[in-house]
Amino acid sequence: MIVLTDTIAPHLTRPTPLRLHPASFGLWRVLDARGRIVGHLERVGDDTLERWRARRLNPLRREFQTLGDFWSPDDALECIRYA
Repeated sequence: MIVLTDTIAPHLTRPTPLRLHPASFGLWRVLDARGRIVGHLERVGDDTLERWRARRLNPLRREFQTLGDFWSPDDALECIRYA
């Protein structure tokens, strides 16, 4: 059995209809209200300079597109939501 040590979802300060599900160390799947994967949220950097990378799923290409790095998980999720 694989145990993920960094599975606690990031603290969000704004409400969002998106949900986070742990995928790997420092990586969460972003799910819409219907449970479909719409992107990934990834913690990048170190403890002194933590950033959040937003990736949006492009269903036509069947790949994830990096949207950018953000200072807060809230901003990264908004970018995924509205991209």
